[in-house]
Amino acid sequence: MNDTPSASPALQAAPGRWRRFACMMYEAILLFGVVFVADYLFDTLTQSRHALMLRHERQAWLFCVIGVYFVLCWRLGGQTLPMKTWHIRLIDAGGGRPPVWKAVLRYVLAWPFTLTGLGFVWTFFDHDRQFPHDRIVGTRLVSTR
Repeated sequence: MNDTPSASPALQAAPGRWRRFACMMYEAILLFGVVFVADYLFDTLTQSRHALMLRHERQAWLFCVIGVYFVLCWRLGGQTLPMKTWHIRLIDAGGGRPPVWKAVLRYVLAWPFTLTGLGFVWTFFDHDRQFPHDRIVGTRLVSTR
């Protein structure tokens, strides 16, 4: 897939809130597997016996693993598997796939907005129904239907 858009990014419709929410729930289920494998690898390599052992290192490891998953998916195809299923794509201002630095920054900024629910609430006040971390980074979610 190339980085040239099929239509102007401004003309591409944003996916609905419930479709995004369903995509996030599917993403959470899929991430369970990613976290399980990453945590198993961490426990094996560090010989930790329980979840509280090396707690901060484990959290940093999982933050990085989940970040690699998202950044690679967004950079390589603009979509994770749940985003493909729900026909949602991440694009940059030019309509192509976001560069690595934007994908990384979007991932880091998404955490506080997603965990607090402010990102979802923000979409009710944003004229294009975009998340605040997308506004900050210069990316947007579009419907591929």
